[in-house]
Amino acid sequence: MSATFTSPWPFARGLRPLIGMVHLGPLPGAPLYDGDLQGVIDRARADAEALAAGGVHAVMVENFHDAPFFKSGLPPETVAALTRAAVEVKAVIGDLPLGINALRNDGRSALAIAVASQAAFIRVNVLVGAMVTDQGIIEGCAAELLRAAKLLDARHIGVWADVAVKHAAPLGALDLSQQAKDAVHRARAAALVVSGSGTGQPTDPSRIAAVQAAVPGTPVVIGSGATPATAATLGAADAFIVGTALKGPDGLVASDRVAAMRAAVDALPPRA
Repeated sequence: MSATFTSPWPFARGLRPLIGMVHLGPLPGAPLYDGDLQGVIDRARADAEALAAGGVHAVMVENFHDAPFFKSGLPPETVAALTRAAVEVKAVIGDLPLGINALRNDGRSALAIAVASQAAFIRVNVLVGAMVTDQGIIEGCAAELLRAAKLLDARHIGVWADVAVKHAAPLGALDLSQQAKDAVHRARAAALVVSGSGTGQPTDPSRIAAVQAAVPGTPVVIGSGATPATAATLGAADAFIVGTALKGPDGLVASDRVAAMRAAVDALPPRA
């Protein structure tokens, strides 16, 4: 069977895309939810508008403020609210690709939300292997996810898989190269995400190199710690997912910060 199970890379050849994050406020059911879903949606739309105005190439939506997270199997109220937010964000960003991350590791719900919102890709924190997290031990979900993709006729939606995901430690000895190979060749990941130890923490460039060497030709995406000041040190990556560095002191996405990050990414050599 070919490894090209999932969608093609949704960006032009040679482009190094900047993917901006919409970190949703607490959703219904979350401990910090304040009862104002419309307020969550309005803020998501405002952040999406600022991202688009600043020049991102794509936007990803996630239930960032729902901590403590479920391992997987998000409850219906969360899935419903996340779907509504994704649809609203897609309406704002138009033709820009949309991504979905259903924290902590609900790939099936992310896929269903992606279908409903016309998203191009999803991020799955633990697609293969097992990681010890603050939610407990999370196991890979590739078998269920790929079967769901077939059922939903959603194999055009790319699966971006984390390798040694942040806020986690491996259950056993971690072979980064083997995990990357398993994610691509056995679990059909369309791209791999490499991050630092936590949200906003820098990504080790040596990890980028190790993953790229393990799976040549597979896009490797920075998942944390990218700023205008650090972009050059991460220039080997194929794309950047950025959230923290794009926010102003008020916690809202600031279009001038987005533009600064876009300029830093544009200054890097084109992808081969």
